[in-house]
Amino acid sequence: MVRRLLPVQVWELASCLCSCCLTLSVGEEAIARSTSHVPPAHYIVKIKSFSVLAEKAVDEKYESGAFEAGGYKWKLVLYPNGNKSKNVQDHISLYLAVADTSSVTLGWEVYAVFRLFLLDQNQDNYLVVQDAMGKERRFNGLKLQWGFDQFIPLKAFNDASNGYLVEDTCIFGAEVFVKERNIVKGECLSMEKYAYSSKYVWKVENFSKLGEGRQESQVFSAGNHKWMIRLYPMGNGFGDGDHLSLFLALADSAVEAVKVYADYSLRILDQVGEKHKSFQGKAWFLAPTFALGSQRFLSMSKLNEPETGFLVNDVCLVEAEVTVLGISEPL
Repeated sequence: MVRRLLPVQVWELASCLCSCCLTLSVGEEAIARSTSHVPPAHYIVKIKSFSVLAEKAVDEKYESGAFEAGGYKWKLVLYPNGNKSKNVQDHISLYLAVADTSSVTLGWEVYAVFRLFLLDQNQDNYLVVQDAMGKERRFNGLKLQWGFDQFIPLKAFNDASNGYLVEDTCIFGAEVFVKERNIVKGECLSMEKYAYSSKYVWKVENFSKLGEGRQESQVFSAGNHKWMIRLYPMGNGFGDGDHLSLFLALADSAVEAVKVYADYSLRILDQVGEKHKSFQGKAWFLAPTFALGSQRFLSMSKLNEPETGFLVNDVCLVEAEVTVLGISEPL
């Protein structure tokens, strides 16, 4: 039989209840309290000189060592005088938390049912506190901790007749049952507040002997990413045969899923005057095979006109200017 009782009523009756389950609502949350002769399956924390811990706990809390359950590492977080950040008074607060946060990304999540324990040393059984009806809790990168702000009133805990604190010693425990694992796919977009441009000049020598194939510059850096210029001396696509084709591409082979938003310019420099041939764009670059530019960047006839200064002594100067404006990375 399930009865809804106020916390004071629960603890006044707790000493005369053995195995029945009590359910009470705290705000919108229902908490089930029961007793069990079976110890917690996954972890036990024995605390000696509890009064000293209550007086000197770092940041008013104690975090247990890590333990494994359901393929994940967990820990208990105990506030011996109540969690002050939640305005808890006159209660012990006890939580289950993810222990290995270094491997937790924003898209990581796991659903778990857990029970927290406190040993009654007089009766040799455990008080068990859990979410009512076996409710699952979702742990993720934004919510690493679940538990009970009012795990037990300090008055009931300190009452020697209840057996929870005997000779200043108590024993807490935990069981964790992972119900579902999930890695949420997504991305994180970071726009650059202060964007700086970088220039790179590629000196293409023996231009007339390059042939029809794709030519690539050395890799250069801009906005913490690596880039390269791709040149087709005899054209590519719509420019095949009568135009020089010029493109900019990411060269980061290790960032397959990264997208980089950049403002970029490609130029063939006029080595005689200042009449450079330019192409400018603003777009998302996908690593590493995606390239952007112009298939009909410069006609072959214009390139070979001596007065243009684009080709001098069979040398062509190609310039790229890149300003990284944003980065989108997978979660």
